[in-house]
Amino acid sequence: MGLFLLKHWRTKMPSNLHRNPRIPFMSLLSSSSTAPSMPQTESAVFHTPLFAKRPPFFLQFTRGFAASSQPDLDPQTSDGLTVDGIVARSWPILDEGESDWRSHAASVALSIQLMKRRLQWKKMALRVEQLSAELNKPDLWEDPVYAGKISREHGMYMGKMKEVNGFEQDLLEHIDMLKLAREENDTELESESMKALLRMRRIAKEKELEALLAGEHDSCSCFIEVQGGAGGTESMDWAAMVMNMYKLWAQRRGFEVTTVDEMPGEIAGIKRATIKVDGEYAYGYAKSEVGVHRLVRISPFDSAKRRHTSFAAVAVIPILGDSSSRFQINESDLRIERFRSGGAGGQSVNTTDSAVRIVHIPTGVTATCQNERSQHQNKAMAMAVLQSRLDQLEMARQAQMNAQHTQSLTDISWGNQIRSYVLHPYAMVKDLRTRYEVSDPDSVLEGDIDGFILSYLSSTVDKDEETNI
Repeated sequence: MGLFLLKHWRTKMPSNLHRNPRIPFMSLLSSSSTAPSMPQTESAVFHTPLFAKRPPFFLQFTRGFAASSQPDLDPQTSDGLTVDGIVARSWPILDEGESDWRSHAASVALSIQLMKRRLQWKKMALRVEQLSAELNKPDLWEDPVYAGKISREHGMYMGKMKEVNGFEQDLLEHIDMLKLAREENDTELESESMKALLRMRRIAKEKELEALLAGEHDSCSCFIEVQGGAGGTESMDWAAMVMNMYKLWAQRRGFEVTTVDEMPGEIAGIKRATIKVDGEYAYGYAKSEVGVHRLVRISPFDSAKRRHTSFAAVAVIPILGDSSSRFQINESDLRIERFRSGGAGGQSVNTTDSAVRIVHIPTGVTATCQNERSQHQNKAMAMAVLQSRLDQLEMARQAQMNAQHTQSLTDISWGNQIRSYVLHPYAMVKDLRTRYEVSDPDSVLEGDIDGFILSYLSSTVDKDEETNI
């Protein structure tokens, strides 16, 4: 009888659920336009001995779903199994190719726990309560700027919590469906549920990564600035190599890259350069690169073929956008200078004063752009860079995090590096913060730096995981 009821439900459900078993089962029950009507002849099913012992599994989901909306109750299967309970049972995690539902469930459950640790779940829930209280104040919108900030922050946290809670609910629903299929010898439903668990296991790895990027501005685009340290031509050449590494990395990730400003060296390389990286979570990833990068190699500019050490500093600035900008710029505080763009000579020489430098007089922060074709475009881009620098300066002041500000570029020397790139006498790239290392510098300089980024993000987020969960 239970199998008949389930099959009747499946014949009435939308066809896309068969193609995508990850669609939450209860999302169908919550909509009267989607849920099928129960035949009159089957109303007595709930009073049969089969269901006297245990209610229909989807009715238990209704109860579990309602309970899951309450913060004090964890979602669970029909037999009371929770995500924490799955982890506590220490089911062995086998290869994905093994058709073992316990293995898939244990892997997904561990991923959910990891996501919550990385998101600092308890702190996030407390912050949501505080923001909800603020949103309920009747005079909130008397200050539209503050109200907008509170509303955006509340929406961001609620979105992350709902996503993780929904993923957790999906896992438990698929476990219940698989158990029911085995009880009723429904091999088709069992196969679908097993495939759904395997898909969740693979998706969970992506969600683990997304949980690393939970900062307020991580989803923003950004500017990346590179400046050569002391050492003349050698350091300028190294700065150009670092900038090229970030361009290749951004292109690998599908980000759009635009050169904003570049000051070439007298012989080779660059003195400094700025690029704009457009794409979702560009800042979240790139922020791990802030600091001094050290190169050890046989200098191609030294006729004696001696080994040289060079330094280049990297700064990463989020692009907050007009609606989120924290620093208000007054036109009277700006000094705009126009000059002739530099170039490689020949046809590259600019014959008009199209380059623009903007100085914010109260802070001394400057921004330059000379790569666009017109003075108007250069001014617009320079203003965007200046706004982002001043935004970051304000954030650094408020959070007492001045080390992340662009002014950290001025201290480029021994003892401040975050990563070493050794090309001679051996080959190795090592992050001095996480001890993550690879023995193929060429691949790193060609933009393969995701390993370093993920290692750093994991180390910073998971450092206090036991106290923040």
